[in-house]
Amino acid sequence: MSRIRFTRRLPAAVAAAGLALAVAACGGESSNSSDGATAAAAEQLKPNADLSKQSLQVTVWDAYTPKELADKAKEKLKVSDVKIGLHATNEEAMAKLTASGDSGIDVAFVSGQYAQALNEQGLLEPIHAELVPNLANLYPEASQLSYDKGNKYSVPYTWGTTGICYRTDLVKSVPTSWNDLLKPPAWADKKVTMMTTERWLALPALKLLGYSVNTDKDEEIAKVKELLLAAKPHLLAYDDTTFGDKLVSGEAVMVEAWDGWCPTTEKNIKFAVPKEGSDLWVDTMVIMKSSKNKEAAHALINYILDPEIHSWAAENINYKVPNKAAMERVKIAEGSLLGIKPAELLDGESIIDLGQASTKYTRLSSEVTAQ
Repeated sequence: MSRIRFTRRLPAAVAAAGLALAVAACGGESSNSSDGATAAAAEQLKPNADLSKQSLQVTVWDAYTPKELADKAKEKLKVSDVKIGLHATNEEAMAKLTASGDSGIDVAFVSGQYAQALNEQGLLEPIHAELVPNLANLYPEASQLSYDKGNKYSVPYTWGTTGICYRTDLVKSVPTSWNDLLKPPAWADKKVTMMTTERWLALPALKLLGYSVNTDKDEEIAKVKELLLAAKPHLLAYDDTTFGDKLVSGEAVMVEAWDGWCPTTEKNIKFAVPKEGSDLWVDTMVIMKSSKNKEAAHALINYILDPEIHSWAAENINYKVPNKAAMERVKIAEGSLLGIKPAELLDGESIIDLGQASTKYTRLSSEVTAQ
């Protein structure tokens, strides 16, 4: 299972991450602000357009799509060229996409709340369903995502949740609560890790306190900070990338983890969603309004939604895809996290963009993790 993909959630700089998102979110009207505008845009796109003179520039996380995607898509779609560039983080992608009026990028992979921010700035092309017939392969739940209900401007690529990944042979009791990380028992003291990425650093405390993962209330964030600071002396480390390795080595016994990154294929390692609940994160595909190759961009997304292509993500990076037809192709071992049902995922609360309030979480992360 490829691990480099996991850097997609790490901020390029903790101090700037929330600000980058907030700036992107405070632009103009949503690209979906008017049904009339959407209809007018749709008239400009041709379902049977000749794609031979269109080319595609894509930005995506490393190892998040098949290596041969560009060559195969070029051949299948009959476009003149497909080039795939990489970004390490959502923040890096946002910098590319918002640096100028035309980034030159046609299709971008970003997490849901970032897609929301781009759309609120008016930078995204609406998804024209008639050009993406493979949308029919998606689970019905995939159209119920709170940051973009109806998939109006984004198409989900992968989805999952966050919880506690643990060593069954090293814990004296199975973790069932976020309190097991925030106030670890004596046998786990300094043998647990938590994330530093802003919204996920706050997640355990938010859920334990019964708050929304999207709260922007100062008094609630203050209580979250108090709880996180109290937990800090009992942590082995803040770790967003190597917590799985720490579990395998036995250095850690419990870690906060995204489900797809919990190495449950290893002996004695399991994953649990705490009783207080968790999130639903989604990584999406979006089309830039500045794209001059919109028909080809839609065709590429449609191609990726082909069950044979989309199932690659589940089979190779161990992330669930919101594509029913694709998941039906995947051999799921008993107890595998790939077996989590869409309805169970929707029990989690979607993280949405908070605009200027995102800076509150940037500041929280900096203040809690500072040495």
